[in-house]
Amino acid sequence: MPGQFRSFIWDPKLIISQIIALQCLFYATYIVFIYLLDIAGRFDASLDQIFTQIDLDLFEDTGRVNVIGFFLNSLTSAAGLWFIVKRTKLCLDFAFTVHFVHFCCCWVYSGHIPQTLSWWIINVIGLALMTVCGEFLCMRSEMKAIPLLGPKTDL
Repeated sequence: MPGQFRSFIWDPKLIISQIIALQCLFYATYIVFIYLLDIAGRFDASLDQIFTQIDLDLFEDTGRVNVIGFFLNSLTSAAGLWFIVKRTKLCLDFAFTVHFVHFCCCWVYSGHIPQTLSWWIINVIGLALMTVCGEFLCMRSEMKAIPLLGPKTDL
């Protein structure tokens, strides 16, 4: 059997645990960013800011604060991809899964599919930002030199 750099075994428990960990990180950091930005802007914090499309209106101060929080959350979630997934090839899959679960949560919370164009654009930009930054971080880790000779080399 020829040598393989990385051989993968289908491990659904690992994949599901990574999805759950990323989803928890996504919502935990999103809540923290929204809370801190609400304190800074002296806005009332509510769960609607996370799960409704009305609170992502760019023409209002609270909407702009929520968009800033969403994009900061995308950057933090990209670091989560680097820490939890650690594979460049899987960043898009996991980022899409996180945003798809967020879409489903928004749908269940509000009772209808989000219909505003701004919600979709902001989520697609957040998905792209999370994916590209996560791939960048993972690629830097994957491209590190592999030490061939070192103190623990058995020849």
